[in-house]
Amino acid sequence: MTSAACFSQSYAHARQKFLDACAGLGLPVESHVHPLPGAEGEQLAIDVARSGPADAEHVLLITSGCHGVEGFCGSAVQLALLRDEDFQRQAREARCAVVYLHAVNPYGFSWLRRWTQENVDLNRNFRDFDQLRAANADYAALHPLMIPAQWPPTPGNRLRLLGQLLTRGRKRLQKAISSGQHSHPDGLFYTGSAPTWSNRTVRGIVRSHASRCAHLVWLDIHTGLGPKGHGERIYSGPGDSPMLARARQWWGDAVRSSQDGQSVSVPLSGLMVYSALEECAPAQFTGLTLEYGTLPGQQVLDALRAEQWLHNNPQVDDTRRQRIKRQLRDAFYVDEPQWKEDVLRQGREVACQALSGLSGAR
Repeated sequence: MTSAACFSQSYAHARQKFLDACAGLGLPVESHVHPLPGAEGEQLAIDVARSGPADAEHVLLITSGCHGVEGFCGSAVQLALLRDEDFQRQAREARCAVVYLHAVNPYGFSWLRRWTQENVDLNRNFRDFDQLRAANADYAALHPLMIPAQWPPTPGNRLRLLGQLLTRGRKRLQKAISSGQHSHPDGLFYTGSAPTWSNRTVRGIVRSHASRCAHLVWLDIHTGLGPKGHGERIYSGPGDSPMLARARQWWGDAVRSSQDGQSVSVPLSGLMVYSALEECAPAQFTGLTLEYGTLPGQQVLDALRAEQWLHNNPQVDDTRRQRIKRQLRDAFYVDEPQWKEDVLRQGREVACQALSGLSGAR
């Protein structure tokens, strides 16, 4: 398939392409149906396909759509790998089962939201809610500024936000906004107060497909941070973990750690991939986030702010609603040939390197 043919213009189209590709390979699909309908009235689901034996010693999990609207990219990578005969052969030679989880946040994918139907950032939601959580006081102070009463924001609002950037610095401001908060359910990067539907469903899928393997690799595909078209390889676990050394051995010195400030991402907790440490012990686990750059950071943030304002003000007319939704989609999916080619080339490289690493795992 051409690069363009792997990408879709809606969740419904992406899902159908994924299902068709699986059918073409004779792969059965488990569809975990979401309780709500999609933007076009379509059924929403996390669709799961497994290529490889049920008792495989090695398992490679590839997930798309954790952040809803980012699913256009991840879905295309999954489709390209399903259609890649060399990749499929390499997986067989590595004695590895490849498990594709398509659209783990199907609601956000369909409705063009980064968040789930609960307005939760799924990649901050995988945490122990019985434990006392520290408040994100920095976000609480910024919330009225981030989601103002009117949109577009006033010049004064933009000046105050610029002042925060100059005062705090880019990384500290990014951490305040995006590391997760539980004080404002109507705000950005909300962690939630309980596991979401996607959280519970993903955990069950992971247990079913990876709890009995010896070696598990989880590749989670995201967009929105970094230089346009560049796929940063992000390790987010402890700096002294053998996982970091293994990640750099398999994927090279280009692997960046968010914990020590090297990455386009700030340190995060509640990440989806680290649920494998709970659900799949004692398998040797290696997790990697592949983060593709799209637009400049300020444009991405403004798109998120606008869409959250829209969510909080549902009475907006359809023309304005569609404009804001398109702005968000464009912030996480660059509908240009070169970007698409760059995405698929790097996605294939990272997936093949994972197989090579697993083939030598002991």
